[in-house]
Amino acid sequence: MNQSFQELIKHKFPDLSRGQKKVAEFLINFMEKGSLYTAGQIGKEAGVSETTVIRLAYALGLNGFSDLQELMRNEWLSSTESKEAASKPIAEEKKSFSEWLFPVDEKELSQAVDALIKSDQVYIAGFRESHTAAYWLYYKMNQLRNHVLLSFPTGFLLETLCNLTSASAVVVFSLPRYTKEALEVAQQAKKQGAKVIAITDRRLSPVGQIADITLLAGTTEHILSLLALSQIVISSMQKRDEKTAGKRQESLEKLYAEQGIFLE
Repeated sequence: MNQSFQELIKHKFPDLSRGQKKVAEFLINFMEKGSLYTAGQIGKEAGVSETTVIRLAYALGLNGFSDLQELMRNEWLSSTESKEAASKPIAEEKKSFSEWLFPVDEKELSQAVDALIKSDQVYIAGFRESHTAAYWLYYKMNQLRNHVLLSFPTGFLLETLCNLTSASAVVVFSLPRYTKEALEVAQQAKKQGAKVIAITDRRLSPVGQIADITLLAGTTEHILSLLALSQIVISSMQKRDEKTAGKRQESLEKLYAEQGIFLE
């Protein structure tokens, strides 16, 4: 058989019974246990009968449970060897995790969250590589409040910025290499009296110098530094204004259900 265990499960999964699907998901998530446990033990862990575990093997086109376990064991041993070979670079990457995010200044975070909740609109700007984080924040913030706008990856519309007021808040992502578009958005927002919140790597970055509030996202260029800080902002907004966020999320869930957006 040329297919791996995971490929076989994926290929056959739609045709499995409900019980067999429960076993399949358990085995995919806990391949080590599947490689070592008896059919009875697997069934107990997956919440099905031993017979269902054995029937899964036949449903996958195998000759029995022993063939299923051998296929799993070979794949598990192979993946274990691969993990050991990759452990060094992974450890080095984990070591840099602490550099992704500076200790968050609680006062400035509180000020930023307050501005984002109370503003009449929020404009989020992130260009080129920073646009990924900007879009993520835009998407998540739209689940908590209305009137949230987003820049393009490589520019912005002056017509959109024209609508900013002294009651508006503008979030500008800016990590090296700093883009002129980020600075231009911040400058225009300041001219119109909007509150500028910079998510940047240092207080004296081009955007940091003119921002009303500066949230530091670390010294690296890693996108995860921006995402990590964005998550803190979203979580803080949700806790600070649970009533408004809860009502909006409830409305969204109804729309999701009506449109059948999510499969589960």
